[in-house]
Amino acid sequence: MTAHLTRIKSRLSIHAHRKVRGMLEGEYAAIHAGRGIDFNDLREYVRGDDVKDIDWKASARSRQLLVKRYVAERKHTVQLCVSTGRSMAALAALPEGGAARTPVSKRELAVFVAGVTGFLAVQHGDVVGLVHGNAERQHVARPGSGELHLERLLATVHDAIRPDGPPGDLTALLRHVVRTIRRRTILVVITDEPAVTEEQAMLLRRLTAQHEVLLLSIGDLDPTTPALAGRRLLDVDAGAEVPAWLRRDAELHRQLGSLVADQALEMRRRLEQLGIVEEQVRDLDGAVTTIYRMLERHRHARRR
Repeated sequence: MTAHLTRIKSRLSIHAHRKVRGMLEGEYAAIHAGRGIDFNDLREYVRGDDVKDIDWKASARSRQLLVKRYVAERKHTVQLCVSTGRSMAALAALPEGGAARTPVSKRELAVFVAGVTGFLAVQHGDVVGLVHGNAERQHVARPGSGELHLERLLATVHDAIRPDGPPGDLTALLRHVVRTIRRRTILVVITDEPAVTEEQAMLLRRLTAQHEVLLLSIGDLDPTTPALAGRRLLDVDAGAEVPAWLRRDAELHRQLGSLVADQALEMRRRLEQLGIVEEQVRDLDGAVTTIYRMLERHRHARRR
């Protein structure tokens, strides 16, 4: 088994795996409700058929009522949409109450959550695609099935995130999705941006009209955390070392924590208005639980 999926599988406990797969096999399988979208053929109308299925032109030509038959769509497409700007190469936020832990990179978290989501889809028999990019360029990888295909997608995400790469640009990435992804999908957006701009909200609103949209955000490490006083920290975007005195300023630590919490609350509120479920991932240990919680919230949101 190849590298990324091996690490992902090693962290998937049987209990959590079954819970999350159960979510996908239930509500996830019913995303395309009603008739399938692929036309198959015509047949005579029988009592009880939906009048919306009647092909009036064909009925007029044959002088009998004919209804369209559709092929039920059994496979769905999970489209991973990952922001791969250089900020994703920085360290991720520490988990709640986990100041003593060693922080992981946002790149590692992005690959992991994309891998868990993609692996669950592959296990369910669905296909997985990828769109990723930064401020300079965006790329689309066609959907495919199987673990080897998913491994290639995860390697693409990993290799695209570099500390010396271009900055991230979620707006440009969402524009690219709007232009290029025509097939209805389950769109999983993975980003480290702390807020949603007006243009991003407009683009997400357009996407929700066609796709099922979920969002996983990856928080930035708080450089004022006292437990990190002994570490050398670099600001990836600025390309400079973070001053050590920041870790000794308790008031700055409090103000920054309050600002980040307010941003997270506002982001969730705005996305809920768009009908998009959002969850923040902080560490590898809690990622599976976070994905499960996102799927559960999405299920209940769709029922309301």
